[in-house]
Amino acid sequence: MTQQEYTNDNIEVDYTRIVADTEESTRFLPGSPIEIIRSVNFTGPPEYALFDFDGTLSLIREGWMNVMIPVMVEVLRETGTGESREQLHNLVYKFVTELTGKQTIYQMIRLKEEVALRGGTPLDPLDYKREYHNRLMERINSRREGLRTGRTAPGEMLVPGSVELLNGLKRRDVQMYLASGTDEHYVREEALLLGIDSYFGENIYGAIDDYRSFSKAQVIRNILDNADVVPSKLVGFGDGYVEILNVKEAGGTAVGVASDESERSGKPDVWKRERLIGVGADLIIPDFRHHEDLIEYLWPSR
Repeated sequence: MTQQEYTNDNIEVDYTRIVADTEESTRFLPGSPIEIIRSVNFTGPPEYALFDFDGTLSLIREGWMNVMIPVMVEVLRETGTGESREQLHNLVYKFVTELTGKQTIYQMIRLKEEVALRGGTPLDPLDYKREYHNRLMERINSRREGLRTGRTAPGEMLVPGSVELLNGLKRRDVQMYLASGTDEHYVREEALLLGIDSYFGENIYGAIDDYRSFSKAQVIRNILDNADVVPSKLVGFGDGYVEILNVKEAGGTAVGVASDESERSGKPDVWKRERLIGVGADLIIPDFRHHEDLIEYLWPSR
């Protein structure tokens, strides 16, 4: 598939490592865990910032894979396959992780294909997606309610340092955009619950049922086209390969957020780190605790 075909059709490509291992050449900003994979040199300060949502800013949906995989295993067992639960779990885990970063519907399309391969009568991928979302909501409803009622402070459900970074960019008049593979109405609602919606205003985008009508690449194209933005003025932040790849293809700078979602340890998730480096991330950070160092590097005061 050519890049032009991808652009026109809004199809999110599967993960493919396109960058050789660069570990020996990386360095860290002094006194910080900010890893510089390749140095960036701007002719002027970036004016636009694109953020992914889940895993990059929000932790509300942490643990989603522990919901999706059992749902899919259950569906595949209903086909009457002779495979054991363990075999199905291993199969599902493999393709779910491979497709992580794309819109949820792509994982459901793969589930439909696996059902058909086993002689079952598959449902529409949107039906599988709705069932998964129903189960996920059961898991995260207490988190959402905690935020809604004030029992849970937003900071407990945000990647550490998120608000401080957003405030820093706001002070620098950076125009911020949010683009997520999660359904848009959920993204808007959860950004509101976390108290970060105001940083983005109307610039919040997410998946829709007609998945071919939305992609993060499309959001980036709109930023560049509508505002006549020079690509070097764009910085993207994300923990998924899709947004990192899209930002790099557009000519921007990509910050890979290898967040440890479950422990919030301040250490990079090894799997995320390798995956993000593989598609061209310029920087790798575990979270935004060192937001001042990160901002000074990308938006130097001098």
